[in-house]
Amino acid sequence: MPSISGNYVDIWSKKIYPATIDFDNGRITAISPTLHPIPSTGHYILPGFIDSHVHIESSMLVPSEFARLAVVHGTVATISDPHEIANVCGMKGVEYMIENGKTVPFHFYFGAPSCVPATTFESAGATLDAGEVATLLQKPEIKYLSEMMNFPGVLFKDPEVMKKIEAARRAGKPIDGHAPGLMGEKAAQYIRANGAEGEVVISTDHECFTREEALDKLRYGMKIIIREGSAARNFDALIDLLHDYPDHILFCSDDKHPDSLVAGHINQLCARAVARGIDLYKVLNAACVNPVLHYGLDVGLLRVGDSADFVVVNDLEKFSVKQTWIRGELVAENGRSLIETKRAGEINNFRCTPIKAHDLHVPGNDRTEMNVIEALDGQLITNKLRVTPTVQNGLIVSDTSKDILKIVVVNRYFPAAPAVAFIKNFGLKSGAIASSVAHDSHNIVAVGVRDEDIAAAVNLVIDHKGGVSCVGPQASMVLALPVAGLMSAEDGYKTAEAYTAIDAMAKSLGSQLSAPFMTLSFMALLVIPHLKLSDLGLFDGDSFSIIERVNATVNHKG
Repeated sequence: MPSISGNYVDIWSKKIYPATIDFDNGRITAISPTLHPIPSTGHYILPGFIDSHVHIESSMLVPSEFARLAVVHGTVATISDPHEIANVCGMKGVEYMIENGKTVPFHFYFGAPSCVPATTFESAGATLDAGEVATLLQKPEIKYLSEMMNFPGVLFKDPEVMKKIEAARRAGKPIDGHAPGLMGEKAAQYIRANGAEGEVVISTDHECFTREEALDKLRYGMKIIIREGSAARNFDALIDLLHDYPDHILFCSDDKHPDSLVAGHINQLCARAVARGIDLYKVLNAACVNPVLHYGLDVGLLRVGDSADFVVVNDLEKFSVKQTWIRGELVAENGRSLIETKRAGEINNFRCTPIKAHDLHVPGNDRTEMNVIEALDGQLITNKLRVTPTVQNGLIVSDTSKDILKIVVVNRYFPAAPAVAFIKNFGLKSGAIASSVAHDSHNIVAVGVRDEDIAAAVNLVIDHKGGVSCVGPQASMVLALPVAGLMSAEDGYKTAEAYTAIDAMAKSLGSQLSAPFMTLSFMALLVIPHLKLSDLGLFDGDSFSIIERVNATVNHKG
């Protein structure tokens, strides 16, 4: 019978003592204290880490490759919302993620996407109605109803939204929330949905970006998932809440690009929380225990009878991972993944045709002001600016002196005129970047200086049926993402290297953003205020409406 000995971190009794853990057939059979003294440094055994809300697709890796990279950092499970691929490929996309995840030793738990499409103000590749959501919720791999982004639909009791919520309640599965900035009575109304006064129906939110908002939702009974991803970073604003709410806080990445995943995962948040002086056991509650209890997961928590899922770390400060075990199988050791790359099949939905530079022309029409999106580094929210346009030869153009660049969204599901607007804070001095990872409908989004370069960047993505691209004065680069236009089917470490290279190229063109492609991917995410661009026009997240329809031949108030 296999066993492992070391300093056992007993979360339940809040003690650390030397012990031997026996396991067989993937389950812990005994935990026996030993007489060996605890060394000042060395071998600590604790439950594996869990990412409580992540879109695997945002890593640009299929689930099997995501697992290969994640286990190196002690991650044994994810609560994964597959709504990115669902917006592209519908039910078949969700089924693809489930089946691919089963090919490796890892705990993948998926949600039933609640908002496909996310809004009616954009073109998506698929729709999941309440009946299909109810069908998904019957699957054992589906543990919850994914983030309910349509908070206006909840507040106004949209019939389709209510049917999806009721389907989750009938299935006895929790419902994740998504209500950025919602506070007070509206937050309370959203949380109770169609339940009784004071009832918690929508039970989590990972979109809080201020302590005040998170506290407000905690008081109404919600659990707060602290997010630290490649673009949205709310850890510093929220982590001190863990002192007082250790049973109501979880950790997540939400969206994490492959280079970030190579560097670290939930273990990094544990290290930062302990460095802030937060009690070790409260940190491990958030990283290991609370997700298992909230979602009802079969992930081990180092108790007899549990699944043999645990990590061995060198210390309880940096949480550098020595070994990761899942169902009694050693899956990572000393920084090396022991999960082999599996050949992944491909699924896609890509039907658009190449564009030309003149498709992106915006007539001046004697305009004295225009709406401009202001991107914010490290945030999904944007600001709405009013700016005097720069006009040349009767056309509104990018102005690098003001850092006002052209942003374009091209429908990838059928040929259509591009939507064109302007954006601040991308910082490019020349060239363009483009991506078919564009939450949540995943049309092609691009930002650049010259129309010729923007069109070239978009066409590189089209040529490869999905990817991220960068076009500069002397060279161009593309990372192909042929799986739904979102993910690579290649080795995860090679994908991370390729992404690092194209990210560096974008920054060499002048971008000061910490993750320019990740930020770009959220500029069409309409459910996050304040101003975004869909393939149908400029969208105001506060009024939840298209305020301006803009393309090469049309530029008028909508």
